[in-house]
Amino acid sequence: MDKILEAVVMSSYPNNVKQGLVRRVIEAAKQPMDSEQCWSMLELSTKLYLTGDTKYKREIGKEVLEVYGHYHPEEFEEFFNVRFLLSLLQEGYGPLGKRSHYVLDYIQLGLQFVLESPSANSIFSLLRIEVLRKVCERPSPKQCAKISKLLTQHPQCIPTGKHQLLFCQQLIRCIGQFQCVSEGEEEIMEFLEQVNKVSGLLQRIWRTQTSAILPSLKELFTIISSTEEQEAPSNALASVVQFVPLELMDGVIRNLTNDDSITDVQMMMAIGRMIDWVSWPLGKNIDKWIIALLKGLAAVKKFSILIEVTLSKIEKVFSKLLYPIVREGALSVLQYMLLSFQHSHEAFHLLLPHIPRLVASLKKEDSNSATSSLEQLAELIHCMFFRFSGFPDLYEPVLEAVKALPIPNEDRIKHLLGQNAWTSQKNELACFYPRLASKSETGKIGLINLGNTCYMNSIIQSLFMASDFRHSVLNLTEGNSQPLMTKLQWLFAFLEHSQRPAISPESFLSASWPPWFTPGAQQDCSEYLKYLLDRLHEEEKTGKRIYQKLKESSLTSQAVEHHYLNKTLIEKMFGGKMMTKIRCLKCLNVSSREEAFTDLSLAFPPSDRNVRGSTSVLPVEEIGPQFIEPPENAGQLMGSPWIQRKAPMASDHAAPSVSVETLGFQERGEAANPTRGNGVGVDAAKDPLSAFGEQACAPKDSRSVPDLINYFLSPERLTAENKYHCEKCASLQDAEKVAELTEGPHYLILTLLRFSFDPRTMKRKKILDNVSIPVVLKLPILIAPEETEEVCHHGKDGAVPGSGFMTVVYDLCSVVVHSGISSESGHYYCYSRECTDAVPHGQPRDGVPKPASDKQLDFEIQWYLFNDTRVSFSSFESVSNVTSFFPKDTAYVLFYRQRPDRQSCLLHEALAEPGRLHGEPSLHKDLMEAISKDNILFLQEQEKEARNRAAYISALPKSPLWWRDLDRDKDDDSSSGGCSPAAGGGGSGSFHGLVF
Repeated sequence: MDKILEAVVMSSYPNNVKQGLVRRVIEAAKQPMDSEQCWSMLELSTKLYLTGDTKYKREIGKEVLEVYGHYHPEEFEEFFNVRFLLSLLQEGYGPLGKRSHYVLDYIQLGLQFVLESPSANSIFSLLRIEVLRKVCERPSPKQCAKISKLLTQHPQCIPTGKHQLLFCQQLIRCIGQFQCVSEGEEEIMEFLEQVNKVSGLLQRIWRTQTSAILPSLKELFTIISSTEEQEAPSNALASVVQFVPLELMDGVIRNLTNDDSITDVQMMMAIGRMIDWVSWPLGKNIDKWIIALLKGLAAVKKFSILIEVTLSKIEKVFSKLLYPIVREGALSVLQYMLLSFQHSHEAFHLLLPHIPRLVASLKKEDSNSATSSLEQLAELIHCMFFRFSGFPDLYEPVLEAVKALPIPNEDRIKHLLGQNAWTSQKNELACFYPRLASKSETGKIGLINLGNTCYMNSIIQSLFMASDFRHSVLNLTEGNSQPLMTKLQWLFAFLEHSQRPAISPESFLSASWPPWFTPGAQQDCSEYLKYLLDRLHEEEKTGKRIYQKLKESSLTSQAVEHHYLNKTLIEKMFGGKMMTKIRCLKCLNVSSREEAFTDLSLAFPPSDRNVRGSTSVLPVEEIGPQFIEPPENAGQLMGSPWIQRKAPMASDHAAPSVSVETLGFQERGEAANPTRGNGVGVDAAKDPLSAFGEQACAPKDSRSVPDLINYFLSPERLTAENKYHCEKCASLQDAEKVAELTEGPHYLILTLLRFSFDPRTMKRKKILDNVSIPVVLKLPILIAPEETEEVCHHGKDGAVPGSGFMTVVYDLCSVVVHSGISSESGHYYCYSRECTDAVPHGQPRDGVPKPASDKQLDFEIQWYLFNDTRVSFSSFESVSNVTSFFPKDTAYVLFYRQRPDRQSCLLHEALAEPGRLHGEPSLHKDLMEAISKDNILFLQEQEKEARNRAAYISALPKSPLWWRDLDRDKDDDSSSGGCSPAAGGGGSGSFHGLVF
C-alpha cells in the first residue's frame, strides 16, 4: 500500500484525481493491518511530511500519520520512539545540507498519540533536555516560535528545576537576537506573531514558577546593558517586559539603581535601549517600566545618565507620536522626559523644529487618539513655554501651530512641573548647566543663572551692550579704589574676551547683592538696577574717583569742563535732571525744584484716560516743518499713534500742520491764563513740542512709550487731601504740579511701572498691557534762556529759537522683558543692540560729527537676544511683537542712547581717549593674564569633557534613523491603510520604520 500511495503522490495526475486515490488508501488504513505494513506507511508519511517539496505532499503525510496514530496506536508508539526522536532532533531528517525545518512540527503532531503510552515519560525527559539544547543554539524566530508552541501545548516538556531557570534565560537571549529580515507587512506581522508566542511561553512559565522572574529579568538587563555586543539587541525584548507583574516594579528598580556593580555606562546603555522599546507595537506597560527606571535613576541622583539619555533619545520618542499603535506609550515617556528635564531648555528645544509638522499630521488624522494626543501635547508645550520663557523667536512657529488648542491654567502648569522634577534642590543640578559645547554663533557670551538670577543677568547684559559705559568701565586703571566697579570691570572684560560660551557672575552677584533680597528668590530687575547704579555712584562720589583724565579741549568751555569733571561715571552716563514746578491756582505763584535722576519710572494712566488727548506742560512756541521733517506719506502720519496731529482751533486759522500736541496748565477745553513772563504759562492756541517716537504704526488700542512719557510730563492737579501749602498764601491751596526735563542723560533708562499692589489679594499684580516701543524717541529738554542763543548758533538739532526747549533724539538699545504675571516669579531676558556713532571720533563734517541716519540705526545694527546662557541673533520685529505672541512677556526696562551733537561728541572723545579711538579698550596686565589663564583652563576642561563624553556617547545605543518617521510624513501624504500616521495604517515601509 505504501508503494501505491507513493506512486499516486509522485504522479502527474491533477490534484483532484490524486485526492480521490489518496482517500481510498487512507480508508484502507483504518482496517486491521500487519506491523510491517504499518511501519512502511509510517516511514512514507514521515518522509512526505518532513521532506515534501510542496504543501500538498506535507498535508498528505500529516493526514496519513494522524490515521495510523489513531487506528494503529501500538505500531505508532513503537515507531515514534525515543531513539528515533533523538535522531531527528540531533541529526535532522533528509539529505545533508537540506535538513527538514518541520521536525518540531512533526514531534508536536506525534506526541498527541503517545501521551498515555509507557514511553511517554521517557519522551518528555528527552524533550526537556533537547529543547534547552535547541534554545542554546539560538534558533531563528520561526523555530523558536515552534518550540514555544510545542511546549505550550505539552507543558510536560518544559525543563524543570535549575534547567527551567536556564531555559528562561536562554530564551530571553534568543529573543534579544531576533531580527525581521523582510520589510513586507505580512512578513512583519508573522514576525510579531512569532515573538508573541515565545514571550507568551515565558509568561506561562512565570505564572507557575514566580521564582524564575527575577533571574530572567537579570538576564534581560545583562543583555541590554552590554557594551560588547556588535549588534544592538532586538526591540522584541520589549515583549518580555510586558508580562512582568507590576507589583514587582518597585523592588526591581530599587535593586537595579542601587547595585554598585552596574557602571554608569552600562546603566545608560540599558535605559537607552529600553527607551527604544516605545516603537514596539504590541507591548503593554513598557512605558511604565521606562518611566520607573528614569525615576529610580533620579532618586539616586544619576543626573549625568538622565541628561545624556534624554538628549540622545527624546527626538526618536517624539517621532513615534505619528503612529497610533504606539502613540499612547510614546506620549507617556515623552511627557516624563520633558517635565523632568527642568534644569535646561536643551531637550525641549531639540523638538521645536518637529512640533509644527507633527501637530499638522495629528490634525489631519482626525481621530480620537489624535485629538487626545494633541491636547496633551499642547499642555506639555505650554508647560515648557512657562518653564523656559525668553525664546520668542524660537517659539513663534510652535505657538502658531498650537494656538487653537486649549491652554492650561498656571496652577495646572505648576502642578505638572512640581510633580515631575528630578529634584527639588536646584543646586544639585548646578554642575550640569549650562551644557554648551561652544560659544554662540553671535560671538557674544552668556551668563549662568545662579538660581533665579535672570534679573541680574539681563541688567548686566544691557549695561554691557551700552558701549560707551562699557568702554569707560574697561578703561579704569588699577588701584581706582572702587571695589564694586572693579568687579564690574572684570565681569565686562570676561564677557568681552572669554572663550567660554557662558561665564558665572557669582563674584559680582555677591558684591552687588541688595541686603534685603532673599537668596534664591526672583527679584525686581528695576530695583536691582537702581541699587547697583546708586552703589557705583556713591562709591566713586565718596572719594574713590575714576583713575582717568579727561582731555582738555579748546572747544569745551571751562565751565562745561569743570561740570563734567565733577560728575561720577554713573552721572555722566545715566544721570539726567528734572525740574518739578508747582503753581498755586489762587495766587499763581510758581515754586520749582531741580533734582537728578538715573531712570524715569513711567506709570500707566487710568484706563478711562485718553493719554493722547491729554496735555503736558511744555511751554514752547509753534515748531514748523523745517524743524521736524514730516513723513513722506501723509496718510501714514495721520494713522500713526506715535505722531499725533492737533486739530486747528477755530480762533487759530494759521495753525501749522505739524505733528505736535497742545500743552499747557489748563484743563481740556479750558482757557489758560497767559503767564508768559514766568516761563510757565502758554497760550492755548500754540503748539509746543511733545515727546514722541518714530516707528511703524501700532494698534490703535495699544499704549506706547511716548504715551507714558506724556502722561508722566502732564500736569497733576493737587486738590482735596493733596492740597499744596502755598508759602505766599500761607495756606493750603489747590495747585498744579508739572515735571520738565532740564538735562537729558546720555543713556535714558525708562522703567514701565507694571507692578501694582492689589489690596484684595495683598499681592503685587502685573499690568499686562502691550506697550509699543519706538526705536527712535525724541524728548523735549528745557534749556535756560542764556543757553538758547548759543545752542541755536551752533546749529544744534531740534533747537527752537525763543522757545526755551530743544529736542534730544534717543535710539533704543536695550529692552528687558519680564515673562510672568508677578514680580516675585517669572523670568527676565533682554534684547540688546550696540548703538554707536556712525562717523569715527575726530572726523567732524562742518564742525559737527554726522550721526548715523535713522535707517542705519533702525535696521542695520544687529539685535541680540540674551537669555541667561543662551545668546542668539534677533531683530527689532521680534522686540515689537513679543507681547503679541506671548501676552505674559512684556517690556519692563528700556535703555535709550542719546544721539550725539557737537558738545556731547567732545565728551565722548574725552572719555574714549585714554584707551581707544577705535575698537575695544586695552585692559591692564593683571586682568588680561586672568582672562588668558581662564581661557587655557577652559580648553583643558573641554578636552577632558570631550574624552568623558565620547565614552558616554559610544555607549549609547545607535538609532540614526529616527528622523525618517517625520520626513516620511512630510513627503508621503498619500499613504493609506495599515499604520500610517494619517489613518492608523500605512504602507510596509512606514510599518517597518515604526518597529525597527
